[in-house]
Amino acid sequence: MSWNDFNNAEDQNSFDPLPKGTLVKVRMTIKPGGHNNEQKGWTGGYATRNATSGAVYLNAEFVVLEGQYARRKIWSLIGLHSEKGEEWANIGRSLIKGILNSARGIGNKDNSPAAQNARRINGLGDLDGIEFLARVDMEKDQNGNDKNVIKYAVTSDNKEYAALMGRGGYTAAPAAAASPSQPQKPAGNMPSWAQ
Repeated sequence: MSWNDFNNAEDQNSFDPLPKGTLVKVRMTIKPGGHNNEQKGWTGGYATRNATSGAVYLNAEFVVLEGQYARRKIWSLIGLHSEKGEEWANIGRSLIKGILNSARGIGNKDNSPAAQNARRINGLGDLDGIEFLARVDMEKDQNGNDKNVIKYAVTSDNKEYAALMGRGGYTAAPAAAASPSQPQKPAGNMPSWAQ
């Protein structure tokens, strides 16, 4: 087989978006953007700052770990700061809380000292490589085409959580949509960036 003869190469795979509402176990990795703000606890270069808008976010890649969609990738931004107000940062904080709850097997309503401690991180690097159960959502890309995004982490409160996080798998049927938890006041020793 010659390096420049592609006649016997496999045909391309078509990667249609995953169905909205699909639950998948994912590993999140952060593409470092090089933005640091020690006062907010954004160190290690994990945050990205948009030079035009001033928005600061995590540029996250989610790889599906198991099931029918294993190895598929989904990209999303997790807001940390916006010049337009607190809403984007609050949505990002809620998602990070959900990710920590999902990864660590904590229910949304669990406010025990152990649960509160599990929702604390030492820095953004603690989120790089974290595995959790995500619900796939859909948005339009800049060309008007459908693309998958992750906006919601499924926690142990969900009846499908144990099966999907424990032995793996997926569900192609949309899960019952639970409303995302509202951000709560930070407890105790939260790092300054999370407050």
